[in-house]
Amino acid sequence: MPLTKRIIPCIDVDTDEDGDPAVYTGVNFENLEYTGDPVEMARRYNEAGADEFVFLDITASADGRETMLDVVSRVADEVFIPLTVGGGIRTAEDVRETLRAGADKVSINTGALDRPALVDEGAASFGSQCIVISLDARRRYDEAGEHYERVGGESCWFECTVKGGREGTGVDAVEWAREAEGRGAGELFVNSIDADGTKDGYDVPLTRAVCESTGTPVIASSGCGGPEDAHEVFTEAGADAALAASIFHFGEYSVGEVKEYLADRGVPVRR
Repeated sequence: MPLTKRIIPCIDVDTDEDGDPAVYTGVNFENLEYTGDPVEMARRYNEAGADEFVFLDITASADGRETMLDVVSRVADEVFIPLTVGGGIRTAEDVRETLRAGADKVSINTGALDRPALVDEGAASFGSQCIVISLDARRRYDEAGEHYERVGGESCWFECTVKGGREGTGVDAVEWAREAEGRGAGELFVNSIDADGTKDGYDVPLTRAVCESTGTPVIASSGCGGPEDAHEVFTEAGADAALAASIFHFGEYSVGEVKEYLADRGVPVRR
């Protein structure tokens, strides 16, 4: 029996002008719009039948601060599905404290790129199933990459970025995915800077490249505009899970509607 595909809502959390935690939604990691309270939204998605839930502290790494663990703890009290938390995780102790706050898994981007041994340490200390490596990738149409795909008739590679997509690293995302897998990552979280918030569909070439180059479960993220996009990334790219934000946050579709659409087309989902 094939493994069921997962549907995962995600909240991007920052602090508002009063210093309180708030969920924001934007396009290409910019023009962020206030969306709601993280704890209330966690409660809502738990009740909506989501398979997992992702909490991303979107400015922790850029600001050089720790993750909002008090908020993570309150969110964890509201969800009874696997909770992944990312943002500002730079050491094995950060992983420990985030798991202690109630996370089931941690998503690491900048900290792992800066010091790849963090992946080994996290997997050895807490188990590979806890370690999710986030690839915030953008397309580059030059000769500096290692793995190339044809996109729109042109050849491009995918560069890992940090600080919410604001800085390039020169690291090829597909090659980094392979290395992270070898170091013990239990899951790969593929974010497309180009597709983020556009609702034009997931970056299928990027997701497919990572899926075909690794054997680790892949979460596709960025660009979901509706159930048909989830169907495409599952059937055309081979993703194991589809993450979405805007379509759920603004009530365009429910988790149940996306799952019904997929089930009607033969994609195995948990109902």
